[in-house]
Amino acid sequence: MSLEAIGITSVFGLPWVLKFLWGPLIDTFGTKKRWMLVTQGILCLLFFSVALIAPLQHALGLIAAIFFIASFIAATHDIAIDGYYMEALDNEAQAKYVGYRVMAYRIAMMTGTGVIATVGTVYNWFSGFFLAACLLTALFFFHLTTLRECGPKGPSIFKPSLLFIRKNLYTIASGAILVVLIRSFNQSDFFQTMRVSFPLLKKLSFPAIIGLGLFLALIILWLMRNKIRAKITNNPDSFYSQSFLSFMDRDRIGVILAFIIFIRAGEFMLSAMYSPFIVDVGLKSHYGWISAGVGLPCSIVGAMVGGLLISKYSLKKMIWPFLFLQNFTNLIYMALALSLSYYITANTGNDTPIPLTSMKMFAVAATHGFDQFSGGLGTAVLMTFLMRICLKEFKASHYAIGTGLMSVSGLYAGVISGFLTSWVGYGYFFGISFLLSIPGMLLIFWLPLYDKPEGSPAKL
Repeated sequence: MSLEAIGITSVFGLPWVLKFLWGPLIDTFGTKKRWMLVTQGILCLLFFSVALIAPLQHALGLIAAIFFIASFIAATHDIAIDGYYMEALDNEAQAKYVGYRVMAYRIAMMTGTGVIATVGTVYNWFSGFFLAACLLTALFFFHLTTLRECGPKGPSIFKPSLLFIRKNLYTIASGAILVVLIRSFNQSDFFQTMRVSFPLLKKLSFPAIIGLGLFLALIILWLMRNKIRAKITNNPDSFYSQSFLSFMDRDRIGVILAFIIFIRAGEFMLSAMYSPFIVDVGLKSHYGWISAGVGLPCSIVGAMVGGLLISKYSLKKMIWPFLFLQNFTNLIYMALALSLSYYITANTGNDTPIPLTSMKMFAVAATHGFDQFSGGLGTAVLMTFLMRICLKEFKASHYAIGTGLMSVSGLYAGVISGFLTSWVGYGYFFGISFLLSIPGMLLIFWLPLYDKPEGSPAKL
């Protein structure tokens, strides 16, 4: 796959941007545990389906479609996890255990990118996806038998879920048809003839069209912001309106929203191109042990240290140094990529890559280790900040709004990362990604930072 196509897989993160739309459902209906179990069960079935489809020829498109559906289920599961965490633990315990929570998150990420991906490439993708399905199934039964119910119990979750799907079925179907039409047009003889007559169209690949569409969608949402705001305020008694209005009704909301959207832009761009960088530098066969053997323990240590220091010294004192370290990694990757430019040029697309020296391989592993350590620190501080701005009546929906907004920059940064890397190369790309992280870090100086979660009055 091209770098552009790899970058466009960030579209799978779209549900994490949109999950605030159905976040209030999790607060209003059923229980957080029930939402978690239902979504986990569906994900188990989807992964088993992908495992069975993987050996088939031309299965990539169908697998991508299943992944896109699964991402909506996983985003809903994410909302339920966040709500359960905040209901099961009091405010003091939330700060105390944030390090463990981030550690579990980093382990999960390393399991996917290290273990599952390695099994898939070394053996076959049936084995990789089947292992993923088995792991998730084991966790499903573990949660089913050990997790206690907590928080208020609302009406059944099935009726509102079906109602939500029915109301949005037209939109979902229209989007699916639009994607099929775009892809069909992109592969048609007419468009191929036009590309010959107009060379500029050669750069307009299917991923490029999707990326352009996402950018246009963001502009349309901005232009329609007044109509959307009016629709919410005209029905203030609904749980949707209460969730959104209570989230927006706070001091310095403009600074908070800008910070949430921009703070992870650089990190998202780096993560989108890290795996292709490792492959193109000639370390495809070493990817597994670098991720699992170096990245995993470093991320665990970073998460634990982050949670411990936040709990001991407060969020206000830790947010700036932690986030600076997280984004400083991009500059280290820039220096590494520029120093390995010869290997990148020689090994890109090469089935028999030129091996790196031991010192150069150590530099790659050490850089990844620092990246995962500082990423653990940054994730801990950002999760703590988002929890602090959640009102207790709307824990799940407010956290969904916050994490959804935080994913906006990730979606667009991931989409453009492949095109930008193809244009300027890995070294300058990593440098540009650091520059994009600066606005978010500067906003910290105007950010309201709470020493206590915002349920009872909190002081700056």
